[in-house]
Amino acid sequence: MLTALEWPGFADLTLAGLLFLCAAAFLAGAVDAIVGGGGLIQLPAMMMLMPGGEAIYSLATNKVSSIAGTAAAARTYARRTPMDWRSALSMAVVALLGSLGGAALADALPPSVLNVVVLVALIAVGIYTWRKPGMGSSHEPRFGHRAQLLVLLLGGASIGFWDGIAGPGTGSFLVFWLVSLVGFAFVTASATAKVVNVATNIGALIFFIPAGKVLWGLGLVMAVCNVAGSVSGAVLATRRGSGFVRRMFLTVITGLVLSLGWKLAVGA
Repeated sequence: MLTALEWPGFADLTLAGLLFLCAAAFLAGAVDAIVGGGGLIQLPAMMMLMPGGEAIYSLATNKVSSIAGTAAAARTYARRTPMDWRSALSMAVVALLGSLGGAALADALPPSVLNVVVLVALIAVGIYTWRKPGMGSSHEPRFGHRAQLLVLLLGGASIGFWDGIAGPGTGSFLVFWLVSLVGFAFVTASATAKVVNVATNIGALIFFIPAGKVLWGLGLVMAVCNVAGSVSGAVLATRRGSGFVRRMFLTVITGLVLSLGWKLAVGA
């Protein structure tokens, strides 16, 4: 269990370490499928073990696992929840471009500055959602088709840019944007967010793969576990409805706030 595995693409992880990361990937997939925020579980777990010896390997390999689970969740939602595919795919395209831009400018601002901005935004999102218990309980789009498309494109570009910088909370921000501004129900918002999240992960991998930063053996094994968790989470969300998703959303937002607050407090 504690002997290093000499398998290609596993960076000499022990069997115990691999099992730990597989469990984290399953749980992250389930949480991410319901409301986003799976990175709160999977990426910190990888950073604890630091496969490859540098953080960049964890960031890149995390994307391989995440994109597989997100795609599986999107497929499960599509079979169970009505979705406007034209709008979702349009939002996904600009999110991919935003993610590319964010990745290209990842070093332009100090991470501490970005973390403060996101921490404040997450607190505001959590308070706003908590004070409006009826928000997202039903599907009531607020705009005509053209105006709604514009709002979706704006959200896709800005949140995709943040994901490209490797910021936390991307899935949760997507869900909040779709619920609070567009008027989607929480379940429909989660389904649409999965499609957009696939695109933002692709944008990041366009940079990571040519750079040789992906640990493919570990990434593919974790991807299988993430897919299993994602399908389970998507099924649970569609069965339990928007009220359950709202409660999960507030729980994940609280976890993100505590995680970022701790990082800022200790100077990580």
